[in-house]
Amino acid sequence: MNLSTDHLTSEQQNERTRHIDKMSAEQILRLINAEDRLVPGAVEACIPDIALAVEAVVRSFKMGGRLLYFGAGTSGRLGILDASECPPTYGTDPDQVVGVIAGGERAIRHPVEGYEDSEELGRSEADDMNVGPIDVVVGIAASGRTPYVIGVMKRARELGATVVGISNNSPSAMDEAASIMIEAVVGPEVVLGSTRMKAGTAQKLILNMLTTASMILSGKVYDNLMVDMQSSNQKLVDRGKRLISLATGADEDTIETAYRESDAHVKTAIVMILLGVGAEEARSLLRQADGFVRKAIELYRSPA
Repeated sequence: MNLSTDHLTSEQQNERTRHIDKMSAEQILRLINAEDRLVPGAVEACIPDIALAVEAVVRSFKMGGRLLYFGAGTSGRLGILDASECPPTYGTDPDQVVGVIAGGERAIRHPVEGYEDSEELGRSEADDMNVGPIDVVVGIAASGRTPYVIGVMKRARELGATVVGISNNSPSAMDEAASIMIEAVVGPEVVLGSTRMKAGTAQKLILNMLTTASMILSGKVYDNLMVDMQSSNQKLVDRGKRLISLATGADEDTIETAYRESDAHVKTAIVMILLGVGAEEARSLLRQADGFVRKAIELYRSPA
């Protein structure tokens, strides 16, 4: 594989930021901000492909599959960040959305040389993670040609997984390995080679969209409220009760009672209050509705 970066859009010199080293702090920041404003447009152009990826993730979750992110450097760290925020935000099992970085946990904070340049290490990583046909594997690489990521993607495709590529160049070497390709071309960086900037921002936006939309379509959200969160500390307990309040308009005593009787399960408490039922009936309705609050309410009000 040709590892030269000379031809990549993300590795070109940005004419708009030439001589940035002569500028004041405010001038530098205004230039960075102007370049950052280009990112949402590049992501918007990818929405049809992102939607295909979301639909694949939702199908995977329904079958008990996983969403697995693989990347090196900044791309790997962003995947780990997105994955690690799913359990506290949406109450998911920690194994449902997983981020893997080339070089392992040490590479989260420190550069680990050599790993990202090996396609074979990527292939073995897919095997180590027991990738299977009901999983969705997302390879993330700003360049679109990181050997480790391509190795993961190729092996995942062989194992029957749905394979998604996220790149900031087009066309990219990831194209052949991907079932779905998301190419958010944000152009040259403010500082040549610093793809943690616009490229990283685009990747973060796309990962936010992937998991947020997938969680909404998996019943983790009612209205626009994050109702499947875990109340693991006092801040989140207070947030859970506020979500119940926003969803139901109930008074404080009613919320406290429902919260306690539901064993601090926000969705159950909401169904209890909105339908005037006990915790067991609310849980049963949610099970019948596959965890969707709105469907549970409709089931009760319009039984088949």
